[in-house]
Amino acid sequence: MKTNIEFTRVNNDVNGNPRYVVHFLELLNSNEQETIRSKAKPFEAITDMYNFAVKKANKIGGRKYRGKDFGGGIVFQSYNIQDTEKSINELKNI
Repeated sequence: MKTNIEFTRVNNDVNGNPRYVVHFLELLNSNEQETIRSKAKPFEAITDMYNFAVKKANKIGGRKYRGKDFGGGIVFQSYNIQDTEKSINELKNI
């Protein structure tokens, strides 16, 4: 099961559904990153990019990952990583 996006498996949710975490930069294309960097103060750019990525991820079922073991992550509940990766890539190219 090889994917271009690096998914990290985390514990199942309370209902036993599998969950995967990706880094928030996987959801932003280079144009979005540069736009946010140019508008924000240097130390606020990362936070602004993370918040923007979370908003994008919410459209396809992603949520902010609040676990301590993976900072800057967005969690997806998924039984099919390939479909999740396809959705992320489509969202990234919009």
